[in-house]
Amino acid sequence: MRHNKKFNHLGRKANHRASMLSNMACSLIEHKRIHTTLAKAKALRIYVEPLLTRAKEDTQANRRLVFSELKQKAIVTELFQNVAEKIANRPGGYTRILRTGFRLGDAAEMCIIELVDYNENMLKDTKKAAKKSTRRAGKKAAPKAEEAPAAPAAEAPAAEAAAE
Repeated sequence: MRHNKKFNHLGRKANHRASMLSNMACSLIEHKRIHTTLAKAKALRIYVEPLLTRAKEDTQANRRLVFSELKQKAIVTELFQNVAEKIANRPGGYTRILRTGFRLGDAAEMCIIELVDYNENMLKDTKKAAKKSTRRAGKKAAPKAEEAPAAPAAEAPAAEAAAE
């Protein structure tokens, strides 16, 4: 029976699939963005997000658990030093999948999977969107009308003091 065996096997045996996902995770951590098929990207997201969550707490136990999956010392160091620093405040959702179209040879759906905090173009867009005001222009005019009469009253005592 196949109860609770819902992950994508990707047409590979278990050992081949595990090593492929490990290599893809290493490439994603090293280059911050990779180009692959949509099925592999979805499988990679399920594989790499728990590793990124472990990297947020830099303990020896977490380093060993991540190293047992990735098998590359330089990548584990990169993950715990640089990547974990950027994702420290994010509660989850460390990766983003952007569909790019279909491959010419076999029409497989292609995409880019990337680490969210490393895409500078998307980060600039969210900062601009945050600055946008949602209030109408008419509401800002009302406080200025109240401030205008207060200004001459403040100047009047200064003028009287100068006259004396």
